Amino acid sequence: MSFQLFGLPVSRGVAIGRAVLVSSSRIDVAHYFIPVTEVGAEISRLRVARDAVVAELTALQEDLPGDAPAELSALLDVHLMLLNDETLELATKQWIEERCYNAEWALSAQFEVLARQFDDMEDDYLRERKADIEQVVERLLRAMARGSPALVDAAAKPASALNEPLVLVANDIAPADMLHFKRTVFAGFVTDVGGTTSHTAIVARSLDIPAVVGAREGSRVIRQDDLVVIDGDAGLVIVNPSEIVLEEYRFRQRQRDVERQRLSRLRNTPAVTLDGEPVEMLANIELPGDAAAAVAAGAVGVGLFRSEFLFMNRAGELPGEEEQFEAYRSVVQAMNGMPVTIRTVDVGADKPLDRMSVSELRHEHALNPALGLRAIRWSLSEPAMFRQQIRAILRASAFGKVKLLVPMLAHVGEAKQTLDAIARAQQQLTDAGKPFGHVEVGAMIEVPAAALVLPSLLKLFDFVSLGTNDLIQYTLAIDRGDESVAHLYDPWHPAVLQLIESVIRQARKAGKAVSVCGEMAGDAAFTEVLLAMGLRSFSMHPSQIASVKQIILRANSKRLLPLIEGAFRSDDAWTGCERLRAAAAGRTLTELQPAS
Repeated sequence: MSFQLFGLPVSRGVAIGRAVLVSSSRIDVAHYFIPVTEVGAEISRLRVARDAVVAELTALQEDLPGDAPAELSALLDVHLMLLNDETLELATKQWIEERCYNAEWALSAQFEVLARQFDDMEDDYLRERKADIEQVVERLLRAMARGSPALVDAAAKPASALNEPLVLVANDIAPADMLHFKRTVFAGFVTDVGGTTSHTAIVARSLDIPAVVGAREGSRVIRQDDLVVIDGDAGLVIVNPSEIVLEEYRFRQRQRDVERQRLSRLRNTPAVTLDGEPVEMLANIELPGDAAAAVAAGAVGVGLFRSEFLFMNRAGELPGEEEQFEAYRSVVQAMNGMPVTIRTVDVGADKPLDRMSVSELRHEHALNPALGLRAIRWSLSEPAMFRQQIRAILRASAFGKVKLLVPMLAHVGEAKQTLDAIARAQQQLTDAGKPFGHVEVGAMIEVPAAALVLPSLLKLFDFVSLGTNDLIQYTLAIDRGDESVAHLYDPWHPAVLQLIESVIRQARKAGKAVSVCGEMAGDAAFTEVLLAMGLRSFSMHPSQIASVKQIILRANSKRLLPLIEGAFRSDDAWTGCERLRAAAAGRTLTELQPAS
């Protein structure tokens, strides 16, 4: 029987193969009380299991091939840090000692506590990190049950599919298991859970494997050995397709292969529009190891290094100045003289660290964490930490061109405090005889208030960078993590487009550099719109650079300018923006209207 499932498209392309099913990632856990005399033995069982899983993941990491994506090693690091986190171990031990729970029950109970905390987070990426905790807990449970920690092995392959491409269907997939899949014949995968920023999605994009996540009942309704088509562009899964549909997707596979080869030739091609406008193609990275992917993709610099990922999953210990300096320096050196923009730590409220003292307490009781103590607000409230980070960034600038980006500014007072902190850090380094270079300082425009008072900020900063994800969320008062209102998250909203156009126009008029580093920069639907607004610097995930560059090479930067001006000056901004959207898509306004 043929049927379709819908999920989230997280990695482009088409995969066709026989289904290999794995059971739900949830493991049945026995719940029983233990005698007080066995508490020590039960804690020992937990530690033995932990040591076994640490050894397994360490061995996997050491065996990583040289061409493995940096994301895989980084994700294994995250799981190892969680396993070495005393918070998880001590809290689980407490359940055993105080409640006399068996080790499996205690571990599951502590996971539920952590899961609730992650579910309350506002940030999509951080909320989806709950999956990492769950995967670590499952590996510990498997170890205690003396079962194999591997999710699937060759023996699980359906006999009829041994000589055919296989696609994996699971409730969820751990990063460590993804390493096994890279060495096998899996052509794509489908998971019941996950989001666009989950680790499953990140690894899928880095490996260029077609994937659909969030397919809900996929692992329950797809049967072993079913023929499955994964449409990673549309978020569609077709099970047992007809011969006509199957041939259509085989044709698309061949087209995709040809397209990938053609796009790879653009790596060293300068991004210049048809009317001669040069465009800067930058990369967004999260960890030092990501710099290699940025260079390989043809990026001419790093437009956003999210430094907060150096601070997370560290068992309560923040990175010191030396550790940060080494991380920043490694990125600067890997970029071979190209500019690196480092954003100061963006944590607090919906992005809590393992240990945040007073800040953590404020987060726990905040009515609206998205509007609480986060980003530059948190940094200014932790001056010792902030000085260490600034000094580390400044020291890295002695090895190449570095820019410093300040997130979530909304007040001139915050800007002046930040600039004073930078000046003090420079003086401290001078007094200590430590070298540093010239560092441009920029403001991230992601709060509507900052966009509306931009002239005041432009007097203080060297450049600005538009964070469109938060700018859209705050402008429309939409929590992207709330499914009941997520459909209202609309980057084509007239208010959003007018704010973006205004920031680009004012920055250019003031002679200040401006870039877009949010998801909009890597969305091909907005490329010509942003060009017409005057944007000449795009920063995106390395995997998106080639496709966006292709549009730039074929675009006239001023083609949509009349429609932009008309939309913002007309009495009906909604219709004007819909016309702009239609023109950007190469369609008519009627074609974009939903069917009645």
